[in-house]
Amino acid sequence: MQCPACNHPVTQMEAGGVTVDICKGGCGGIWFDNYELKKFDEPHESAGEALLEIDMKPGTFDTESRHSCPKCPGITLARHFMSVKRKVELDECPQCGGVWLDTGELGQIRNLFKTEDERIEAAQNYYADVFDSDLMKVQQESEENVAKARRFANMFKFITPSYYIPGKQPWGAF
Repeated sequence: MQCPACNHPVTQMEAGGVTVDICKGGCGGIWFDNYELKKFDEPHESAGEALLEIDMKPGTFDTESRHSCPKCPGITLARHFMSVKRKVELDECPQCGGVWLDTGELGQIRNLFKTEDERIEAAQNYYADVFDSDLMKVQQESEENVAKARRFANMFKFITPSYYIPGKQPWGAF
């Protein structure tokens, strides 16, 4: 397999029972197959320590251009942020779910949040800040529509007065 960033041959390395592909002697990037990154992305996961210091060739590597998936021919990796803090941008294959991290990005990801619970809480707070005011407006409009519908339904009580059907009133039948 070739490195998607610098075309250097990647080598396999085992860390925490998981075999990952690293660009040792090249740009220092790491390829994680689908769901493997979850085993290394938090500071308390000691398996990730071995992946923080990868030997790399000094030089400038293009981390801005789009990369092709090293496992899926013809597929370009999609870029997105790792978290709502928008500090680390990673490349993910839309077909196989593999993730490419440029050199140093794993360390940045591990420093974003201490636990998965903190990550989830930060996401919930972010989405609350972004969407709560709009959701309140929609809820208020819905409540106004329900009130209008009730007023409209009350007008029809006199057209179809079930109140006057025998057995439906508390004071007895006709």
